[in-house]
Amino acid sequence: MKLDDFTSTFPRLPGAMPVWHGSVSAEDLRALCEQVLHGGGKLVALWGSDETQANAHYALHVALVAAPGMLVLSLPIDHEKPAFPDLSDLFPAANRMQRSVTDMLGLHPVGASDQRKWLRHAAWPGKLYPLRKAFDSAGSFPLEEDGYAFVPVTGNGVHEIAVGPVHAGTIEPGHFRFSVVGERVLRLEERLGYKHKGIEKRFEDMTLQQGAKLAGRISGDSTVAYAWAYAQAVESVTGCTPPRRALWLRALLLELERMHNHLGDLGYLGNDAALVFGFAQFWILKEDLLRMNGEVFGHRYLMDRIIPGGVACDLDEAGLARITATLNHIEHEIAILKDIYDEHAGVQDRFLTTGRVMPELAARLGLTGMAGRASGQAWDARAQFPCVPYDQLDVRMATHRNGDVAARVIVRFEEIAESMRLIRLMLERMPVGDDLIAPLADAQEGVLGIGWVEGWRGEILVALHTGKNNSIQRLHAHDPSWQNWPVLEHAIMDNIVPDFPLINKSFNLSYSGVDL
Repeated sequence: MKLDDFTSTFPRLPGAMPVWHGSVSAEDLRALCEQVLHGGGKLVALWGSDETQANAHYALHVALVAAPGMLVLSLPIDHEKPAFPDLSDLFPAANRMQRSVTDMLGLHPVGASDQRKWLRHAAWPGKLYPLRKAFDSAGSFPLEEDGYAFVPVTGNGVHEIAVGPVHAGTIEPGHFRFSVVGERVLRLEERLGYKHKGIEKRFEDMTLQQGAKLAGRISGDSTVAYAWAYAQAVESVTGCTPPRRALWLRALLLELERMHNHLGDLGYLGNDAALVFGFAQFWILKEDLLRMNGEVFGHRYLMDRIIPGGVACDLDEAGLARITATLNHIEHEIAILKDIYDEHAGVQDRFLTTGRVMPELAARLGLTGMAGRASGQAWDARAQFPCVPYDQLDVRMATHRNGDVAARVIVRFEEIAESMRLIRLMLERMPVGDDLIAPLADAQEGVLGIGWVEGWRGEILVALHTGKNNSIQRLHAHDPSWQNWPVLEHAIMDNIVPDFPLINKSFNLSYSGVDL
């Protein structure tokens, strides 16, 4: 099957973003993936679902981005032979996604070179699969020894340093195993999934309305992006078009979320380069922004402000003036701080050439989002597949090619400036009207809805499979950290161990978003 045949054969899903969905054979799945790869496209997400109650089979779903938009390929899988073709040779980022599908559903990639468990740890036995409908989440079962097979590195002078999963700060758990000679890192291997929350299982049999609250809590630093993506998916399956003012307010909230995360990261990066002054100053600015969010929209992190059908907040003249004043203050202060970062010899010595991911490697591994744009990957859904209101704002994508910590810092500065420009345009052009939410119709059973939003880290995808009576049969939420965690393993190679905290923070990936 050719890509043109897929988009002409299968319907485009209702909704704001260009998404096509269709059922394919194993041969066509491979063929379409190869065409997307060779055409400069990329893998966004890979997940499985249990369809045995209705159709006596499982299914593998693969979301790809190509020139027309997003293609969602669904492969039916026989429940007696739960296997699918390996895609990790085409898209290395698929490796951990496939291993997660194996752990959660018992579907196996045929021919994959790495079929170690990923999420299971010792939490449940190997022959139990939590996302199968027959799984008894209230039941009890004996635990197994973990026995995870880390890749050994041997040679004269090679030592291992184990970090985590418990860390010194109040952060999510993750294990990092360094193989080093002296201070030089030969290899890093990560192990995540230590705090599996069961979110995807919890979504099952929730109503579409109930799921909105949980969606906004998948990863707290991206609550706006996840809530908007979930709302898009619900609006797709219910045929709902939100009021225009609501869509503009959603984008305003998304840019505020992008700003406060970038401000916090710039502070952390200064701190990791021993410039505590930078940490203090950027976190003052972040706090200013968060307080403004709380005053104007009722929540510092903007949680539950986006709901299916529209928004749960509005903006009056006093709020508009408050936002404008805060932006003016931040713009003035950040210009001074950028000069300090640019001219500080110690900071630049730590930033430049550290943790470099060259564009060729970034493209091969599928590095995405903000980190990808710092390594020459010109992908931003706001610019290439803009929905309302981005289709009227001409988003200016920030890209650099050096791929080091310095480039990731520059991209953050430029994206903050662009977010401020976009917010000012939104405030000037905000549609008037009293309607902030549109009613939702009933959803048909067995329908797929896709939400696709460019969050501050990168592309957030929410795939919603509907059940009976407006319930959720399956929901998969995909964080860009799935693609980017494996790239961090390459970024640290040939750097020194003390630079790992700095490199790690320059990516600032989510543990929570990949541990559902």
